[in-house]
Amino acid sequence: MRGIRPPSIGSPEKTHKRSANEAQNASGKKGVSDWKAVMPEVWSLIRPRRGILFLGLLLIVISRVAGLVLPASTKFLIDDIIGKHRPEMLLPLFGAVLGATVVQAASAFALTQILSKSAQKLIAEMRRRVQTHVGRLSLSYFDANKTGVLVSRIMNDVEGVRNLVGTGLVEFVGGLLTALLALVVLFRISPLMTGIALAVVFSFSLILKYAFGTLRPIFKERGKITAEVTGRLTESLGGVRVIKGYHAETREETVFAAGVQRLLDNILKSLTGVSLMSLSATVLLGIVGAVVMYVGAGQILAGTLTLGGFVTFTAFLAFLVAPVFQIVGIGTQLTEALAGLERTREIMSEAREDQDPRRTVTLPPLRGEVRFEDVHFEYEAGKPVLRGISLDAQPGTVTALVGSSGSGKSTTIGLIAAFYVPGSGRILVDGVDLATARLESYRPQLGVVLQETFLFDGTIRDNVIFSRPGATEAEFLAACRTARVDEFAERFEKGYDTVVGERGVKLSGGQRQRLAIARAILADPRILILDEATSSLDSESEQMIQQGLSQLMKGRTTFVIAHRLSTIRRADRILVMEHGQIVERGTHPELYARQGRYRELYDKQHGLEANLFLAPGEGDAVEVRAL
Repeated sequence: MRGIRPPSIGSPEKTHKRSANEAQNASGKKGVSDWKAVMPEVWSLIRPRRGILFLGLLLIVISRVAGLVLPASTKFLIDDIIGKHRPEMLLPLFGAVLGATVVQAASAFALTQILSKSAQKLIAEMRRRVQTHVGRLSLSYFDANKTGVLVSRIMNDVEGVRNLVGTGLVEFVGGLLTALLALVVLFRISPLMTGIALAVVFSFSLILKYAFGTLRPIFKERGKITAEVTGRLTESLGGVRVIKGYHAETREETVFAAGVQRLLDNILKSLTGVSLMSLSATVLLGIVGAVVMYVGAGQILAGTLTLGGFVTFTAFLAFLVAPVFQIVGIGTQLTEALAGLERTREIMSEAREDQDPRRTVTLPPLRGEVRFEDVHFEYEAGKPVLRGISLDAQPGTVTALVGSSGSGKSTTIGLIAAFYVPGSGRILVDGVDLATARLESYRPQLGVVLQETFLFDGTIRDNVIFSRPGATEAEFLAACRTARVDEFAERFEKGYDTVVGERGVKLSGGQRQRLAIARAILADPRILILDEATSSLDSESEQMIQQGLSQLMKGRTTFVIAHRLSTIRRADRILVMEHGQIVERGTHPELYARQGRYRELYDKQHGLEANLFLAPGEGDAVEVRAL
């Protein structure tokens, strides 16, 4: 339940306040550094689109200047046309206002079309970039992060950038430009009233600076909470059969409700901040309006200001104050966008597994010799999983790994597949240190059938040819026959074009595993990894597939993990692992005759130490079960 937890209950008020203050101070300091750190990312987004943004700025200038024609015409209407009785100026003034209105509307329409579409294209591009980067991170990163969290970060965190390259930023800049133009006119009409208005606006700007500094960490935390809630929801929906099987619907509802409550608390906190800014802006407007009315009326009565000048001043004052209200709305959006960029920058700064500077060797077609030299490995510091593993697998041989759960078998397989890098020691493939090999030259020569069969929500054909999209129809059908996929696929109405459902839910466990085996067969690998590849099959199907796998293994270096020891009796070498070490090695006859750990495991599975279960009322043994 990591990341989704109910809010704490019963915290002492003083402690809560002290913690809140400390968190606020820390977030304030961190916010400054985050702001500076994210600026290069903002510029990298704007730089390729500076032409479009310049066009947007040009359009916003045209739109805002055209919008000033109407308030500017008020003075001429009152002082000249009406005050001085000059009706001949009325029609030209009407035409100028009407023309300016058309220009304003057309430029605003063009602005929205150009910048909004550009912003959506950027969002799509960033999602592709983030997905590409995440897909190439190491498995250790995926082990530490939930799938749903990563999905949220790919889809949601980049959404706010539309406010940076869309109309949001340009509208904000346009508002500031309009305010500067209005300021020039206001100073010409009344320097005294303009100075008072500027003093009030400057005071409010200090409030906004503090408010946005407070809101930015809130928005960043919201992205984190949203990702956690989405991650848990994704897990719940994916594991719905387990949830229903244990009648755990109520528990999942409680967990999800706690996460939603955390998200709600965060949103309410941000809404409070935004509401306080709106309140301050409204008070600001009221103060400025009252002061202008008082001072302006005095100047009119004193004869230093005309009625038309006062009306025009009032109209232009609105253009000066309007950007303040824009800052509340657009500034909040920009702050949220920057918070999303910070989170995106965090994930993009993770090193991709193919960016390891050691990986410089391009492997040729492999022979398949694999050697471990004193390999140690741990997932967490201080908790070793493998201790001094050494082995040598020659090309074309079959090496089987056996042992109890947690002995390190799957970790060994993961190292062969280059999912992880040893903490110490070396893994050599054809004499090349695997840690130095370029993954794009190594992994296409692998065939992997893992214990947990994964299928995509596509057709049978899609899932088999995933390993080799360029395979011919004959090669595809041959792989399906070898893995006995044809036996059930051809019974479906749509045959190989049957949709298997999410994770292959419409197929049985054995059918899913056959598909995974067919996928590995089609890959035609030089090194084949089978991790419990036949564990979900019945004995008859397993026997048939073992025949196909025997053909597949010829000439390939194969590593097999199997709990059914009968399936690995013909392996060239069997390695018995316990507690991250190889405790025995040899062929089946050698290990069986040694009467060690392998003999113990083998005898248990074949019933030599099994319990006899008697049917009620009978004296004969009716069933033998392996321990």
